[in-house]
Amino acid sequence: MKANIEKTFEVNQPIEKVWEFLSNPEKVVTCVPGAKLTEKVDDTHYKGTVSLKFGPVAASYNGQISIDELDDEQHIMKISGKGMDTKGKGSAGMVMDGQLTAKGPDLTEVGYKMEISVSGKLAQFGSRLIVDVSNQLADQFVSSFKAALETAPAPAAEAAAVREEAAAEPKDNAVNVFALIIGVIKAFFGRLFSSKPKQS
Repeated sequence: MKANIEKTFEVNQPIEKVWEFLSNPEKVVTCVPGAKLTEKVDDTHYKGTVSLKFGPVAASYNGQISIDELDDEQHIMKISGKGMDTKGKGSAGMVMDGQLTAKGPDLTEVGYKMEISVSGKLAQFGSRLIVDVSNQLADQFVSSFKAALETAPAPAAEAAAVREEAAAEPKDNAVNVFALIIGVIKAFFGRLFSSKPKQS
């Protein structure tokens, strides 16, 4: 099963600052709900995991990310990824094309198109629900991404933060898909009732 997502959002930051952050997988992964990198194979290939929660049931996917294109002048990127359920009960793949556009000295437009393919249990939810949940995850990413850019620490402070995080207890960063689905259902009924014609 395949689903397509297309989004555009703006960031109140210079294009070079946005590009430097967005083109660095080790930085941008910190804004992706439930995801983390586990290995840097080389400058364009990484390994990582994505954790999900379906109510009380937890699932984890091992994946590989490939940077297929990274144009520093045109601010264009193409990234592909694939992952396998650690229990062998499904898989997922993703191809994303993104581009940054300067709208002003301190305003950048981020646009991307993404094709998602899933098999196994996730595919049972259907493409519409997969898109809706993915859109909610994208909204969470955008919020985290903007916050990270606005509070990006100086190099010395950043190094200290990394050391502090490494020494801290591991965080449960799994995405609660059940809660996201509930949110999607509420949003759907909210749109449904708001679109009903008013009684005269």
